Amino acid sequence: MAILGASGSGKSTLIDALANRISKQSLKGSITLNGEVLDSDVLKVISAYVMQDDLLFPMLTVEETLMFSAEFRLPRSVSKSKKKARVQALIDQLGLRNAAKTVIGDEGHRGVSGGERRRVFIGIDIIHDPILLFLDEPTSGLDSTSAFMVVKVLQRIAESGSVVIMSIHQPSSRILGLIDRLIILSQGRTLYSGSPSNLPQFFSDFGHPIPNNENPSEFALDLIRELEGTSSGTQILFEFNKSWKASSMDDNGGDDTISNRRYTLPLKDAIAKSISRGKLVFGGNGANHSSSVPSFANPFYIELMVLSKRLLTNSRRIPAKFAVRLGTIIVTGIVLATMFWQLDDSPAGAQERLGCISISIATIFFNCITEVPTFIQERYIFMRETAYNAYRRSSYVLARSLTHIPLLFNLSVTLSLITFWTVGLAGGVPGFLFFFVTILASFWAGSSFAAFISGLIPDVFLAFVSGIAIFSYFLFLCGFLVARDRLPKYWLWFHYISLVKYPYEAILQNEFLDPTKCFVLGVQLFDQSALATLPAPVKSELLKSLGRVVGRNITSSTCLTTGKDILKQQGIVELSKWKCVWVTVAWGFFFRILFYLTLLFGSKNKRK
Repeated sequence: MAILGASGSGKSTLIDALANRISKQSLKGSITLNGEVLDSDVLKVISAYVMQDDLLFPMLTVEETLMFSAEFRLPRSVSKSKKKARVQALIDQLGLRNAAKTVIGDEGHRGVSGGERRRVFIGIDIIHDPILLFLDEPTSGLDSTSAFMVVKVLQRIAESGSVVIMSIHQPSSRILGLIDRLIILSQGRTLYSGSPSNLPQFFSDFGHPIPNNENPSEFALDLIRELEGTSSGTQILFEFNKSWKASSMDDNGGDDTISNRRYTLPLKDAIAKSISRGKLVFGGNGANHSSSVPSFANPFYIELMVLSKRLLTNSRRIPAKFAVRLGTIIVTGIVLATMFWQLDDSPAGAQERLGCISISIATIFFNCITEVPTFIQERYIFMRETAYNAYRRSSYVLARSLTHIPLLFNLSVTLSLITFWTVGLAGGVPGFLFFFVTILASFWAGSSFAAFISGLIPDVFLAFVSGIAIFSYFLFLCGFLVARDRLPKYWLWFHYISLVKYPYEAILQNEFLDPTKCFVLGVQLFDQSALATLPAPVKSELLKSLGRVVGRNITSSTCLTTGKDILKQQGIVELSKWKCVWVTVAWGFFFRILFYLTLLFGSKNKRK
């Protein structure tokens, strides 16, 4: 069945209402199937919805894309060989044999044609052979030949026993010949409902016969536009359609009841019968389908493995994304190494260590925000696939987290190796290992925050700007620019939620907790002051005088500032270094949970 109408006539709204993609608060009436009110949970399982936006993973081939869909939608009780056979049969059904080994492609990678891409998009939603198939303008943006091939595929799907309902803007005569039933809408009202073959008779009886060799759908839309421009609008055609339909039923002796006889079977039994004929490939548990239909085709761990494999396959074929992130880390590491080469333990060296550490941590978080566009692109694919229970949202969140760990590990190793030894940070091998763990925890927290932002804000530009701004605030209030004790009280709350604070304090403690190190000797007390140019004997006399005032013997070699003193000056007295690491890791898990909640409640894929 095709729903025809001009732009704004209500085609997509009707399709979305039937497919349960509009919130119930915005709808009146009911949707029935076989005379029974259709439960939304049952509808999600027995149906599929094909959107206009054909977003797919660009670096997967047509065959891989359909195979991953089969892994999601077909249960583990279906063997691997049967899943492959189903994919191959679907490739032939969709007319994609010549493009089976071609990648989908995107703006930067050449792939399949627009018509082939649209057929792949349809294929991933019909891999499990749904009973109901909804499509929102599947021919939009395609040339006439590609559009005809897409509708020809839909006709074959309908002939296999599925109910196919699609919206269409202006079908050609060839496409109109493939359609069984047609609804013409104007401003949400039905102006015609019946077989396309009856259109000439309908408009002839209305007093506007369709000229020979003219496309009936084009004629109908042109006439409706004319009527919409009159004072009475399409009311006259709306009333005529009701009377014409009633007279047609009388002429057929009320023969419309013949179609209703098919609906005498209870809905659950009808679903079970469709499954027994091969619909909804659930793996042969047909005995149970009369009472219930499973919400998900596969258990959690199967979904996790398939999602992880797909994410890794796609990302492995786009090495440029990883190369850019790795390149920024390498360049930043080299810059830090050359700027802060082998720092000493002087007062200036201690201050430079603070700067080096803060820049390193800031680089990590700003590097993580580059994940936002990828997350948002995948978000739309995720929304489409989870809308009809292809997999659980929790499976996606965990798979996305696990597949990112190797990437974060490599970035952490690279930054640690370049900066730790060249800058001359403290601790030896144990210090290096702690430094690496802290860097890895920072990448984990930053990546989790980026995921949360992308789930919360679906616009790439807004999410990117918001993420950068928040990371900047984290840096401002972490305690580096202004020590915690000197922060205004009304900003202390932000200091404690700053993601930069905890890894920054952890590395500082790793650096300055060595009791054998001194960072300001007596002779260095006058450095970076107007007294720095005084002769050494004068400085010694000044130190003795200072010692007498404070009641302490102070010489040129007396240690005046230890690492602990620097930590106190920075306000780092609350948490140990390992507690800071665990807090950073905990922030990562916290934002992953928030990411899951944004997908759970913010990606319902419904409109008001």
